[in-house]
Order: sequence, then structure tokens, then C-alpha cells
Amino acid sequence: MAIGDYPKEYNPAVHGPYDPARYYGKPDTPFGQLKLNEIGSWFARRNKTPSAFMGACSRAWWRWQHKYVQPKRVGIAPFFQLLVGSMTFFYIINYGKIKHHRNYKYH
Repeated sequence: MAIGDYPKEYNPAVHGPYDPARYYGKPDTPFGQLKLNEIGSWFARRNKTPSAFMGACSRAWWRWQHKYVQPKRVGIAPFFQLLVGSMTFFYIINYGKIKHHRNYKYH
């Protein structure tokens, strides 16, 4: 699958209009419904290629877009989610500089 192509599992006659937030592959047991002894075989069935990872990230992005950003009446939630996410990201990348400014009671 190249950039801009539909997934190979997508069939317009069967699935109808393309939805980027939907997985068109063979359905599998959701992770929340697994028993502890099935987790290893569930991970073994996953497609671990970089394109599969990017496809999962793309589907997550579009699901977030459809739920929070693109509804007819958008609330303030996506703005706060981006704000908290960016604050967390910049805290993590600057933690090495911030940790030297701690105030200890005993020197």
C-alpha cells in the first residue's frame, strides 16, 4: 500500500464509502475481552510492520477527529486535550533541565 492508496482489504461494493477511522482487515478479539493465557497469541497475530503501526496511528487520529473536532457542535474538549498533551510533551523533553531546579530541604 502506497501513500494515498486505500487498504488492500477495502472493497467499495461491500464496505460502502471509505472511512479512514475504520479497520478493514479481518476482525479479531478485542484486547479487553482476552483472558490472560491468550495475550501472547493475540500479540503474535498482530501485524508489526511500520506501515501497520502508521495505519493504527492514522485510524486513532481520525477517530479522535470524528469524535471531538468535526462534530457539528464542537465543545472546548479538543483544545484542552491539545493543551494538556503539549504541556506533557514539553515537560518530558525539558525534564533534564527542570530537575536541577528542585528545592531540597537539606543541602
